Amino acid sequence: MRRIDVIWVGLAVAGGGLVIYLAFTVLGLDSVDAGIWAQLVLVLGLLGWTATYLFRVVTKNMTYHQQLQDYEDAVLQKRLDEMTPEELEKLQAEIEQEALAAKQKDEG
Repeated sequence: MRRIDVIWVGLAVAGGGLVIYLAFTVLGLDSVDAGIWAQLVLVLGLLGWTATYLFRVVTKNMTYHQQLQDYEDAVLQKRLDEMTPEELEKLQAEIEQEALAAKQKDEG
């Protein structure tokens, strides 16, 4: 995020807080109560935003993780595409052997 974007987000949050404060004063609250309620709304909004961020971190649904996964998939696909048919058969045999060994380990 660029510096100007951070400035715009900060101004938007401050402006939103002012709008919420004015809305509470129009609804009949005095300035102190309107300020308290406006702050509460802003804090709850911040906590909600933080919760969504933490949820994306825990579920690994973030841009960086997705880009890394796409890169790894592309590298593996390129390696598979460059393999000869004999190498592919050898790899398939190794995979089947490892799967069989894992199955025997689970049963035993």
